Amino acid sequence: MDAFFASVEQLTRPTLRGRPVLVGGMGGRGVVAGASYEARVFGARSAMPMHQARRLVGGAAVVIPPRGVVYGELSGQVFETLRAKIPVLETLSFDEAFGEPAELAGATPQRVLEFCEELRRSVRERTGLVASVGAGSGKQLAKIASGLAKPDGVRVIPATEQDRFLSALPVRKLWGIGPVAESRLRSLGIETVGALAALPESEASSILGGSIGVALHRLARGIDDRPVAERAEAKQISAETTYETDILTLAQLRPAIEGMAAAAHRRLAADGRAARTVVLKLKRADMSILTRSSTLPYATEDLITLTAAAQRSALDPAEIGPIRLVGVGFAGLSEIRQESLFPELDQTVAPDGVVSEEPVFAVPEAPEAVVPPATRSYAVGNWYPGLDVEHPDYGHGWVQGAGHGVVTVRFETRSTGPGPARTFAAEDADLRRADPLASLE
Repeated sequence: MDAFFASVEQLTRPTLRGRPVLVGGMGGRGVVAGASYEARVFGARSAMPMHQARRLVGGAAVVIPPRGVVYGELSGQVFETLRAKIPVLETLSFDEAFGEPAELAGATPQRVLEFCEELRRSVRERTGLVASVGAGSGKQLAKIASGLAKPDGVRVIPATEQDRFLSALPVRKLWGIGPVAESRLRSLGIETVGALAALPESEASSILGGSIGVALHRLARGIDDRPVAERAEAKQISAETTYETDILTLAQLRPAIEGMAAAAHRRLAADGRAARTVVLKLKRADMSILTRSSTLPYATEDLITLTAAAQRSALDPAEIGPIRLVGVGFAGLSEIRQESLFPELDQTVAPDGVVSEEPVFAVPEAPEAVVPPATRSYAVGNWYPGLDVEHPDYGHGWVQGAGHGVVTVRFETRSTGPGPARTFAAEDADLRRADPLASLE
């Protein structure tokens, strides 16, 4: 999918079409999760610090917090559409997958091109989003071709042309060659895939290390017989966030753990499994990472029980130092659920983090009520930019800005085209939070 996160925002918020959109954390430590092609023209890209991307794009930048539930819904629609034509998909992420259609075995490059265009057309008709497709004799070539096809295109590399095509590519284009391996190869004068392919296999193995070197040498020679297979189920489900300011006290850490446990639990619920092990991840201000885990005697999907387990692993920032990132993960995943005979014992956490002999219950806020920590400094009352809202007279919209006791909302969805903007008092009772999925209507 082309610039998937940003494209989804432009699809469901038509006013953003043609504008440089940055999706990601809005605070000082925010990171770009996705950038529209209009933003990429300025040099913005995924994984870049948000402050750097905003500086590159300038005042025209539109910064939107991620809406995972919307991306997940459209991702599901994309893969469902693809599976109608390619039953077996090896998904790599929300927006990328390998397919190996049996009907294309031995097909001409022209037929492969037609098939790819049919895929793109089906995805566009179902979702309104643009996909780019790359095709070749193996995963390596298909992956490279898909990158060359962007934006909004198809690139087919016929088997008769693959050797010439590969040989001229920079060695970094090979899947598995990172900056360290690239530097090592360049120091030896090996800068292209063709130069790597020309080495004896034993020398490639010596330079890049054992079996990895052999595998990369095979890929450089165009030998890639890895099958396309459905990916195994995730072994861990987690959520984490970096905070605008360091967490300095246990009282600040508790709600952060609660929020991340709730976010991870939403993914667990969508996955349909239960968890037995709860992992707490804390990244300190010096970038060192501490992890602690606790294992329950049974697998459960109960939010209170899982949150309590995470809270029992908490470490006091006053003792370990300031904390910049908090994450909660669930492992030991199972489709078998066996609830505790004495759940109150597993749901007990005293305010100081010590397990109490007397039950202490703390019911987490509803997930919908949790404001992403990275956006809180931008919020006015309950409103912050990018939030989905609804109004009885104007329908579904999203917050464009808030400040000085007022909030400006753009009312539009996928089907409306660019919509009108209205400004309300921040305490207006008719303005309410809305389900982000309503933007797909």
